[in-house]
Order: sequence, then structure tokens, then C-alpha cells
Amino acid sequence: MYILWFKALHIFFMLAWMAGLFYLPRLFVYHATTQSQVVKDEFKVMERRLWFFVTPFALLTLAFGVALIVSYGGTWFKMSGWLHIKLLLLLAIYGYHFYLFKLLKQFERDENRHSPRFYRFLNEVPVLAILAIVCLAVVKPF
Repeated sequence: MYILWFKALHIFFMLAWMAGLFYLPRLFVYHATTQSQVVKDEFKVMERRLWFFVTPFALLTLAFGVALIVSYGGTWFKMSGWLHIKLLLLLAIYGYHFYLFKLLKQFERDENRHSPRFYRFLNEVPVLAILAIVCLAVVKPF
């Protein structure tokens, strides 16, 4: 029964984390669009708060994911080809998470180097990876 709790919590924290990862680049779009320093400062506060709100969700997603792997056992891990692909995609999502942190720091220093269009594209990039991760976890094709 504890495996189902691990799975439920893993999914919940993943959803909360993804919501933040989808919203942060959208804030960057608006931040890159404005010329007002007062508005830029407001965006800095919003971005920083969102980052510190979603990062624990990323860690809890990881913790409950590891708990699931441990609960299912080493043999399951070795035989689950879909899981290995999912983990590779997940590494990319964590890389994206920390790339957003780098961009946040650039905005904090008023050193934005990208256009609003770049951030619109960046906002859409993780959607395909997350779709693939969910499909792998549900369908388990390999």
C-alpha cells in the first residue's frame, strides 16, 4: 500500500513543480517586455518567490520517485527500459529547472540577454519532454 502513497505523492509534487516551470518563463516574457524599472523590480520579486516555491516540489518529486524505484526493487529497475528513457528526460527537465535559475539571476542583475520571443519559445520547450515522460510512465512501452 505504501507504494501507492509514494506514487500519489510523486505525481502531486510533479504537477506542482511543472506548474511553476510553466509559469516562470511566462513571467520572463513579461519581464523582458517592460521598460519600467518599477515593474521590473516587481517581476524580480515574483520570479524569486516562484523559484523558491517550486524548487522544494522538484526535490520532493525526486525523493518520492527514488522511493518508488527502491520500493519496486533493483530487478524492476534493470528490466524497465521505459524507466531509463524517462530518467534521461527527467535529467533534461532538472537541467531546464536550473537553467531557469540562471536566467532568473540575470534578470535580478538587469542583465537580460534575450527577447520576449526567446522566453515564449522557452516556455513551450518542456511540454514535449513532460508529455513523453507521462506517456512512458503510463504506457511503459519497452
